Amino acid sequence: MKPLKMVIDWVDVRLGVRELWTANTTGYLVPGNINPWYSLGTVLLVLFGLQFLTGILLLMHYIPDTEKAFASVERIMNEVPFGWLFRYLHVVGSNLIVVVLLLHMLSVLFMGSYKRPRELTWLSGFGLFNLGLFLCLTGYLLPWSQLSFWATTVATDAAGAVPVIGSKLVEVLRGSPSVGSETLGRFFALHVVVMPLALLGLIGFHLFCVRRNGISRPPFGEKARPARVGEQFEHEHHDDGIPFFPNYTSEEAAMVCYFIALLVFISFFAPQIFLPLDALEPADPFNTPEHIKPEWYFLWAYQTLKIFPSKFLGLAVQGGLMTFLALLPFIDRGEERRPAKRPLFVTCYVLGLLLILAISIWGHYS
Repeated sequence: MKPLKMVIDWVDVRLGVRELWTANTTGYLVPGNINPWYSLGTVLLVLFGLQFLTGILLLMHYIPDTEKAFASVERIMNEVPFGWLFRYLHVVGSNLIVVVLLLHMLSVLFMGSYKRPRELTWLSGFGLFNLGLFLCLTGYLLPWSQLSFWATTVATDAAGAVPVIGSKLVEVLRGSPSVGSETLGRFFALHVVVMPLALLGLIGFHLFCVRRNGISRPPFGEKARPARVGEQFEHEHHDDGIPFFPNYTSEEAAMVCYFIALLVFISFFAPQIFLPLDALEPADPFNTPEHIKPEWYFLWAYQTLKIFPSKFLGLAVQGGLMTFLALLPFIDRGEERRPAKRPLFVTCYVLGLLLILAISIWGHYS
């Protein structure tokens, strides 16, 4: 340990790392009544890290070619040592990320943590949510299975409902009039290079906003604070709080372990939840399956297009909803954050959530 201490001492003299460590760990206080919902951000960081790791391992053997993609995935599953495990972890992990993203956003909405002065934190988080969905969409096509081919065909076809530029937009997404080798190339480039780089940049900005503004106090109990902005920047301190390390990090570690255990359990015992039979057959452009549907997190959007008389109207409703959510901090400008004091918001929150769940279930069985 002495050589390690010597190295740390050498670096500390030049960069003051011990001061940085103390300021961001034992010296950084978080609210004493902080709850497990605040740990979901750390869970997402770990899951994204696993996605990068397993994605790199899969990339070593995957071939982005319509004639070889499915065969390369089969080789990963059957011949590459532990290839089946890395693929299952990647597939299940992507779905679990969407679950945690949804839970994280729902908790932020319920506790009013999106309100000022955290508008930029919300916007960056909302951007991460949408970017995560697009990452899943682009990765979904890469195995070039029957399910991924036709689900991508349905998803990209929806863009054709946009007036005037609809057909051009579909061609830009696909690279050709129909899903083919150009589409696979574009989705591969987006999934492997473009979107991961954008994700890293957005994660960095989101963490900067969280750290710069400070952790928002949970809106429960007598110490709940209203959402206010002064005339100049002010970091939210918690002098009566608990140290971030090791007090709160131990709680975060426990939450991370719970989700990792869930990821491993599904990967070992129930991967078929996210890999149905159509995902085990190679893509056949000349054989349209009877009941092809998008992944569960797009079912509400899929069913919305079927509910309205025109696809354009369905897209407009979806776009209006997403725009409303993105601009919510600028629309809901009240200072009150306590759910018990916001009955109208909580009622809309619960009804909206139940409506989306109902539409998703409808889309699954329709």
